[in-house]
Amino acid sequence: MKRGYIKILLPYALAIVGTATLSTVMLALGNHFNPTTAALIFLLFVLFLAAVFSSKPALVASVLAMLCFNYFFLPPVGTFRVAEPQNWIALFVFLVVAVTAGQLSAKARQRAEEAERLYRELQTAFEKASQAEALKQSEKLKSALLDAVTHDLRTPLTSIKASITMLIEEHEQQQEKDSIHLTLETEGRGELLEVINEETDRLNDFVQSMVELARIEAGEFNLRKTRAEVEEIVSNAVQRAGSLTAKYWLKVNLAENLPPLSVDSKAIAEVIYNLLDNSAKYSPEDSTIEIAAERIGSKIRFSVEDEGIGIADTDREKVFQKFYRGDKSKKGFGMGLAIVRGIIEAHAGEIWIENGKKKGSRFIFDLPIEI
Repeated sequence: MKRGYIKILLPYALAIVGTATLSTVMLALGNHFNPTTAALIFLLFVLFLAAVFSSKPALVASVLAMLCFNYFFLPPVGTFRVAEPQNWIALFVFLVVAVTAGQLSAKARQRAEEAERLYRELQTAFEKASQAEALKQSEKLKSALLDAVTHDLRTPLTSIKASITMLIEEHEQQQEKDSIHLTLETEGRGELLEVINEETDRLNDFVQSMVELARIEAGEFNLRKTRAEVEEIVSNAVQRAGSLTAKYWLKVNLAENLPPLSVDSKAIAEVIYNLLDNSAKYSPEDSTIEIAAERIGSKIRFSVEDEGIGIADTDREKVFQKFYRGDKSKKGFGMGLAIVRGIIEAHAGEIWIENGKKKGSRFIFDLPIEI
C-alpha cells in the first residue's frame, strides 16, 4: 500500500522540488539568466514531466513555474504584482504554452504506448492467424497511428499556432507604441514568442510529413492528375523555395517545347521543393543550384544539381529511406526524400542520384509524358 502511495505522489513531489531547484539555481547564477531563458528552462521542465509521467504533474509544474517566473524574474522582482501591462502578456503566453505543450507531450506518450500495444497485438496476429488476418491487423495499426497523428497532435498544434500568431501581432503593435522606451524585457518576450512560433511550425511540418508518408506507404496517396506545363510546375516550386535559396545562385534550364504532363502538379512541385531544400542544406552559401528539364524519348527528365558535399555511392539508396539523415547536425526529420520517392513512384516514375558536373550531387527523376 505504501509503495502505491509513493508511486502516485512521486511525480508531484518531483514537480515541486524540481521547480524550486531550477529557480534557486537560476537565481544563484544571477545575470546568466534573463526572463526569456528562465521561461524556456521552466517550459523544458514541464515537457520533461509530461513525457515521463503524465499531464497532471506537468500541470502542477506549469502553475508553480508561472508563479516563480512572476515572482523571481518579472519586474517588480520579489512580488506577485505585475507592474507593466505587457508582462501580463508574457505570463499568459508562458502559462498557455506550458499547459498546452505539457498536454501535447503527455498525449504523444499515451499514443506511443497505444501504438506499442497495437504492435504487440499485430505480432500475436502474425503468430496465430492467417496472412489475411495479419494484414487486417496491420491496416488497423496504420489507421490508429494515422488517426493519432492527424487528430491528437494536429488539433492542439493548430490551436497553439493561432494563439501565438495573435500574440505576436499584439506584441508588435505594442512595440510600435512604446518604441522609444523599448526595454530588454520587451525584446526578450518577443524572442520567446518567435521561438515558440518557429518550433510550432517545425512540429507542424513533422506531423504533415508523417501523415503524407503514412498515406504513401498505405497506398492511400490519391493523385489529382491534370494537364500541367513543366514550366509552371518548376515556377511554383522555385517561388515556394525562395527563402531557402536566397543565399544561392539558382539556375533554371528548361528545354524548349516540352509537352505537358498528366500529373498531380502540386505533388511534383513538392518533389522539386524538397530537392531544393536538400541541396540548400548540404551546399555552401553562394554556390550554384541548377534545376533542369528535358525530353528523353517518352519521358520528361528533371534534375536538381548542387555543388555541395556530395553523397557517397553506398549512401545513395539509404537517403531515400525514412528517418535517414547522412549529417545529423543538419535540421530535418529524414522524411523528405522518402516522400519524394513515394510521389515519383506513384506517378510510375523513377528517381536516382548521380555525381554533379563539378562536384556535389545531381538528383534525377523521370516522369512518363502519358500516364
